[in-house]
Amino acid sequence: MANTLSAKKRIRQNARRRLRNRSRKKQVRVQMKKLSAFMDARNIAGAEAALRETIQTLDRVAAKGTLHRNTVARKKSRLMRKLNALKAPAPAPA
Repeated sequence: MANTLSAKKRIRQNARRRLRNRSRKKQVRVQMKKLSAFMDARNIAGAEAALRETIQTLDRVAAKGTLHRNTVARKKSRLMRKLNALKAPAPAPA
């Protein structure tokens, strides 16, 4: 248990930030699930729209400091690669 006023305040701040960060991370997971559903259904138009929303959400979360900007960049890169692979025509059998 904290003894000083500043330590008690820090506990309150951390609790609020934890809830805020959990909410933001949940938003990211929900967006990524939507995108994944479109990709699994091979719905390219829906996937592109969902990817735009997901990237916006990721950028917002990175700007707020909930996720590190390099983590967000890595996630965005992987999502773009998945979408581009989905768009690419299947290789012809040899």
